[in-house]
Parts: sequence; structure tokens; C-alpha cells
Amino acid sequence: MPAAYIFIIASFLISALMACVIIPRILLISHKHQLYDIPDERKIHDTPVPRLGGLSFFPVLIISISLMMAVRYLLGYDVIFIPERIVLVEFLFLLAGGTILYVVGVGDDLIGISYRSKFVAQIICGLLLAISGLWLHDLDGFMGFNTIRARYSYPLTIFIVVYITNAFNLIDGVDGLASGLTILALTAFGFIFIKERQLIYALVAFSTLGVIIPFWFYNVFGNQKRGHKLFMGDTGSLTLGFIISFLALRICLTGAEGVNTTNHVIVAISALIVPLFDVLRVAVHRIRKGRNPFKPDRNHIHHKLLRAGMHKRYVVITIVSLSLFYMVFNYLINPYLNVTYILIIDFALWLVLHGVINHFIKKVEGVPHSI
Repeated sequence: MPAAYIFIIASFLISALMACVIIPRILLISHKHQLYDIPDERKIHDTPVPRLGGLSFFPVLIISISLMMAVRYLLGYDVIFIPERIVLVEFLFLLAGGTILYVVGVGDDLIGISYRSKFVAQIICGLLLAISGLWLHDLDGFMGFNTIRARYSYPLTIFIVVYITNAFNLIDGVDGLASGLTILALTAFGFIFIKERQLIYALVAFSTLGVIIPFWFYNVFGNQKRGHKLFMGDTGSLTLGFIISFLALRICLTGAEGVNTTNHVIVAISALIVPLFDVLRVAVHRIRKGRNPFKPDRNHIHHKLLRAGMHKRYVVITIVSLSLFYMVFNYLINPYLNVTYILIIDFALWLVLHGVINHFIKKVEGVPHSI
């Protein structure tokens, strides 16, 4: 086995082991100081649950990634196909942005922070990634655009980071949903980077995967009455959304650097389609109703499936399966269609799906519901 793969496996195992050690301590502290997510009319759970699981994510990632990268360099292994200066700059800005969102998330989970403050923090983090060099300068024919100038691509990159980060923050509404979608996306990203020999980024993907899997078991199978259940909170969802946006941009830039990775970009985008389409639909729905698009409600896809009579466990399975369907479907039709037409088809299927869901909601509740 090549040494680079050993580092990736080691980073995954270190992250998983550290998460297994830290998460029970977070549960203990949460119960001792009564740091709970309190149920209300918008939330699905009916008893107080600790919401600080995301506290473990970013510190564990810093330790596992930094440790493996340091050992790599000490043993004389370079960063394959990527100049070391590029990796250093990108990772330093990733660290800075991740720290900002981590602090904002902790503040929101403990005392609450306005959506405006979180929005400003996300814009700053998007700007940091753009400054690091991760800005889109080629849209590969999407909507008829190819190469774009920096003055346009910088705002576009910031928008993408904010969009993806918010999407994963807002989809976190049912046990195992946000973490399940994250696991699917990170697995796809990790293997794409391995295939393209960008193993440093594969290390980031699998390190993040390592810390998510133990949390997922606590979140999904933890006994709420015995105090073993845990939510990731905004600390976790903001951190994950930011890392996923970083990895997604890197995959898109791999294609822009002259490597024929169109299929990989399609798979990467497809892994994010469900949360991205959902936040767009919800925002449009709120605007149509004359409400603030940033104010929370119960109109996300998981809320609608629950209203249609589906059990929470099957809601998660359905949405994750939908994400997997998009990945496979788009990969298969990509050789025959432009990315613009693929996304149009994807969105049409999304609208049809919501039409079906609305039909079942009407049968259960006896009232019409708009898309």
C-alpha cells in the first residue's frame, strides 16, 4: 500500500478515535450544566437534548490533519501534483475561516447569535477562501459561461461558500440527516481526490469523515431518555458546511486546471443538490408568503415528509437515498448533456417530488400545500 494511503487511513482513524473519546465528555458536561436544545413549536424532538456535539469537530480535525501533514513532511513525502505553497496558503486560510465559524457556532449554541451576524461571518470566510486562490474562474459552460474574470468570480465564490454553508446548517433538522448527507458527500469527495492524486485533500475529506461517523451513531442511535443522544448544533453544521464548500471548490478547480474531471465535478455538485435545492425552495417560498427568507419555519423537505406521515428514520433514509440517486443519475447522463441541462432536469425532478409529497400531505392533513 502506498504511504500516502496509509496517512489517509491514519487520519481517519485518529479522528474517529478522538471523537469517541471527546463526545462522551461533551455529553457529561452538557448534562452537568444543562446545556440543552429546548423543544419548541418548530423543532421535532420533544425532550431537551445536548446540542454541543459540534464542539468536537473542528479541534479534532486540526489535530488529525496537522499531525498527518507534519509527519508526511518530516518523512519527505511531497504534495502530489500540487505546489506546496498553494496547499500551505489554502490550509492557513481554511484554518482562519474555520476558526471564525467555530467561534460563531459556539456562541450561537450557548447564548444565541442573530442570523445577520452569522451571515457576515460566512461572507468573511468565503472571502478568505477566495483570497487563498480558491476562486472559480471557469464555469465549464454552465448557463453559457466559461472563463470569468476575478472581479466576478470573487463574489461568485463567496456566494457559493455562504450558500453551501447555510444549506448544511438549515438541513440539520432530523436525527442523522445533516451528518448522513455529509458522510455521503465526504465519501464521494475523498475518492474523487484519491483518483485525481490530490491526496492532501483526500486526507481532509476522510479526516472529517472520521469525526462525523462516531457523532452519527450518538445522534441516530443514542438513547434520549438515558442521556446518550447528541445534536451537532450550529457549531457542527457551520463547520461541516464550510469544509464541504472548501472541498467542492477544490474539485471544481481541478477541472479548471486542465484535468478532464467533468464527471467528478458533476458528482461533487450532485452530492450537494438536496440541501442546495431545499434552501433555495424554502427561501423562495418564504418570500412568496411575504416572510423574511432567513427566519426559520417548518417547510424544509424533512418537515414536509414528516407531515406526509413518514417516520423520522425513513425521512433520513429517503433524503440520503435521493442524494445518492442524483449522484448516480447525473453521472450517467453527463456524457450526453451539458451541465446546464442536467441541473434543469434535476430541478424538474425536485419539483415533481415535492408535488408528490404535497399530495400525501393533503391526504394526511386535508389541506392544500404549496411547493
